[in-house]
Amino acid sequence: MTALLWTGSADSSRVLVLAHGAGAPMDSGWMNDFAGLLAERGVRVARFEFAYMASRRDGVRRPNPRAEAVLDEYRAVVDQVRGETDAVPVIGGKSFGGRVASMIADELSAANAIRGLVCLGYPFHPMGKPEQVRTAHLAELATPTLICQGDRDIMGARAEVEGYTLSPAIRIHWAPDGDHDLKPRKASGHSFAENLAAAADAVSAVVAASPAG
Repeated sequence: MTALLWTGSADSSRVLVLAHGAGAPMDSGWMNDFAGLLAERGVRVARFEFAYMASRRDGVRRPNPRAEAVLDEYRAVVDQVRGETDAVPVIGGKSFGGRVASMIADELSAANAIRGLVCLGYPFHPMGKPEQVRTAHLAELATPTLICQGDRDIMGARAEVEGYTLSPAIRIHWAPDGDHDLKPRKASGHSFAENLAAAADAVSAVVAASPAG
């Protein structure tokens, strides 16, 4: 069993499974803030850590794995969440976690195990390697999907992403002047709090719109 960190009302049927990014744990400041905003909007969030990240809590530093290596871990968490609630969840994650979720979304959706997908700062390509795009499966994705992306995300800026071939099932919410964490520059006229709140609004709308489990 994987340790789950729940945020939000246990009475909510709107459940989002949320995985962390490659280098930060499930209880990072960003993850805490975003889960709190979702909870305020009636979404119950189940956070978890892949084994490599959980091992760091015991002082064992394992290298970041390839996304393909942790697909079964995410599948197991979905089974666990479904066993602990009556809800059919939406799945997703921050950066790496969202990419992993996107790779199993259609499979789980076809099995009626999930209701949708949310990616927060999708890593469309590795940092500094825009030629190595990670979009092949996104062109064929059938699961209703929301990607919250910063305009100037270093792993997929708006000017880049708008040139990709993506499935019509994917909708992108753009954070004005946002970086990979959706954070804008001070001179942009936008604030980090505003960008996070707008992203939380978009995510909660998607979770609410999905048919209840």
